[in-house]
Amino acid sequence: MTRSVHTVDQENVSATLTIAAPAAKVFAVLADPTTHSAIDGTGWVQESVSRTPLTEAGQIFRMDMHHAGHPNGDYQVVNKVQVLDPPRAIGWLTGYDKGDGHLEFGGWLWRYDLAPLGPSETEVTLTYDWSAVPRSIREYLQFPPFGPEHLINSLHHLAELVTDFLPPAVFPV
Repeated sequence: MTRSVHTVDQENVSATLTIAAPAAKVFAVLADPTTHSAIDGTGWVQESVSRTPLTEAGQIFRMDMHHAGHPNGDYQVVNKVQVLDPPRAIGWLTGYDKGDGHLEFGGWLWRYDLAPLGPSETEVTLTYDWSAVPRSIREYLQFPPFGPEHLINSLHHLAELVTDFLPPAVFPV
């Protein structure tokens, strides 16, 4: 597996890793929210509240989180699928439920781009993009909230999961 970590510009960071698996299988792992805590390179993602595979743009899924710097320590995020192009790309905005049924998204996007390099190898690029975060949020949150090594850690975790993953019937491999 080869890797590179680089900052694309001042408002996003990405990492790339070649994974020894077909793109469809890698995509199936990413489209299963129950795998996200095992993929996460920060250790903040705890457990998926949503168990349904991601199948369409606009789909909402929730994750339990923990961060020592968060006022509550434990909290929940709401994610909205923005990009879903099996097996080439998947991405989501992260936000929260305001408690009154309304969802609010902060403007940061997680995106995975998959490029098949053959029948059993895929180049995966993970990008964290905060270019749409409004100034009001930037006043109290630092971006990115983690170092770029967390992205490459996530990709290595993804590579490990792909070898053991049995995908749901939604995305045949």
